[in-house]
Amino acid sequence: MDGTITIRAASAHEMPDVLAFIRELAVYERLEHQVVASVADLSAALFGPQRYAEVVFACLDGVPVGFALFFHNFSTFLGKPGIYLEDLYVRPAARGRGIGKRVLAWLAATALERGCARLDWAVLDWNEPALGFYRNLGAEAQDEWTTMRLTGTALQRLARS
Repeated sequence: MDGTITIRAASAHEMPDVLAFIRELAVYERLEHQVVASVADLSAALFGPQRYAEVVFACLDGVPVGFALFFHNFSTFLGKPGIYLEDLYVRPAARGRGIGKRVLAWLAATALERGCARLDWAVLDWNEPALGFYRNLGAEAQDEWTTMRLTGTALQRLARS
């Protein structure tokens, strides 16, 4: 059974489902110990007065089997916004049906509709299936860049300096 694939925005009442997808992704990425987000956190960030990100579900015959969380960034060199894909996950039982590609195509079309110049994301360097999948779509690794991050006490220390 192939089924019908659709992409739709998540609703505010679906934050428990979004958190479930985030936890599944974290297990796949071997990072489940880092998930501290709550339904309340997601509700505030995605549907509060300041909306920081958006979520769409990839559905197979109307049932969510994957999700993508994304937000806008900005390229000063291009003078245009972009979309940054924070998370993309398709449940193992639904893989191999083109769902991930459909989500990325939806994001690409959304980026163009919104006047964005690019679509960016990060992938773990050990995730060969994802790396191959992205390369086959025409994505190029940005190996000359190193991602930097401040969190926890380092972030607090800098904020106080």
